[in-house]
Amino acid sequence: MAAGALRAGITRIQAELDVAPSFPPEVEEAAAAAARDPRLPELDRTDLELVTIDPEGSRDLDQALHLERDGDGYVVHYAIADVAAFVAPGDPVDVEANRRGETLYGADSKVPLHPTVLSEDAASLLPDQVRPALLWTVRLRADGGRTDVHVERALVRSRRQLTYVEAQRAIDDGSASESLALLREVGEARIRREAVRGGVSLPLPEQEIDIVGDEWRLEFREQLPVERWNAQLSLLTGFAAADLMLYARVGLLRTLPAPDPRDVQRLHRTARALGIDWPAEQLYPDFVRSLDPSQASHAAMVNACTRLLRGSGYVAFDGETPADPQHAALASEYAHVTAPLRRLGDRYAGEVCLALCAGTEVPDWVRAALPGLPKTLQASASRANTYEGAVLDLVEAGVLRHRVGQEFAGVVVDVDEKDPQRGVVVIQEPAVEARVVSSSPLPLGTDVTVRLTVADVETRKVEFELA
Repeated sequence: MAAGALRAGITRIQAELDVAPSFPPEVEEAAAAAARDPRLPELDRTDLELVTIDPEGSRDLDQALHLERDGDGYVVHYAIADVAAFVAPGDPVDVEANRRGETLYGADSKVPLHPTVLSEDAASLLPDQVRPALLWTVRLRADGGRTDVHVERALVRSRRQLTYVEAQRAIDDGSASESLALLREVGEARIRREAVRGGVSLPLPEQEIDIVGDEWRLEFREQLPVERWNAQLSLLTGFAAADLMLYARVGLLRTLPAPDPRDVQRLHRTARALGIDWPAEQLYPDFVRSLDPSQASHAAMVNACTRLLRGSGYVAFDGETPADPQHAALASEYAHVTAPLRRLGDRYAGEVCLALCAGTEVPDWVRAALPGLPKTLQASASRANTYEGAVLDLVEAGVLRHRVGQEFAGVVVDVDEKDPQRGVVVIQEPAVEARVVSSSPLPLGTDVTVRLTVADVETRKVEFELA
């Protein structure tokens, strides 16, 4: 479908959700003034040869990394954009950011948390620019276990902006710097620790919108190994931040409740129905790691497993530790601190950790905001999910609109428990996940042929029937 028509559809979605990429004039003016006069730290760590690794075309660069050996262990330097160097409590940018909560992404549209003069320029860790940052220094043993952590404000300068493809290629062909090459070692060590800890990450391919000229396309993309290694550094920092805050009994955690045993039992029944062996003694995380989503039955099983990862939220605390601080999927306490350009809560959690490492009082403006942050962040996360889902629905309808009546090969990945004649089918080409109906019970986890019956751009509805 032509890009112009789809962008018009995205504009309608933004109107429905009452969100907009633009900012009020007073917010833009305040952001421009802040960009010209940031509060800079005295510590200069521009000697660190940091690099960023992000999707192609990214401008809001939150993180830059540098790794080095330390005996038989490692030192991880992780620089995080210092939004508080530009945004003061109560100023127009801060007020608007608290209203928005997080950046919304969908196709080539973006509803940013902060004006782009900050998020994509002055505060972003762009290459060859001196920037204020929260510099995390984390020391690890050879097995990836953390031995020490410290965070402080510092000036940094990224040397290169790498895409995931560029970083993976450099690591694979041996042209990577020593620091970048170590990302594989550290990332794999942390992944092994995740398995031992009982953490779980679902091997779901990402549904991506690819824009070629004036046409939008859909495809499923598997993550590159470097993306998983890079994500481990963010998790490492979030674990360290959570430990700092829990020890001091003040902070903001990202949480996920433990799954209901009845849901786990239901998954065991699903595995049996799909003919997948799940020994009673095998723990859920180990079972997930054994799945191969390229197989139809396993793809349905992975989809079913997402039910155990619902209910994530935030908890703020000051003076006592939360009753249930864990993030069940990560099997650890965890905090969001590595994406302050895109998530509101990271700025507050980062300030708590800075104060704790410096031995100073947590700022009053942070403490005053903590009680209300979970509600704000939960609302913005819900809005972000709705926005992303609506844009995907729109693009799916647009890509398929001229193919009603055609047949496609797919896999039934979900069946409605109350109505087994309704469910979800995944089509590989184009990459679509949509509703499917049948006159008889749907065969879960089975390769099927389906016929497209609805592809309505106005209602953003796509539906198939079993052929």
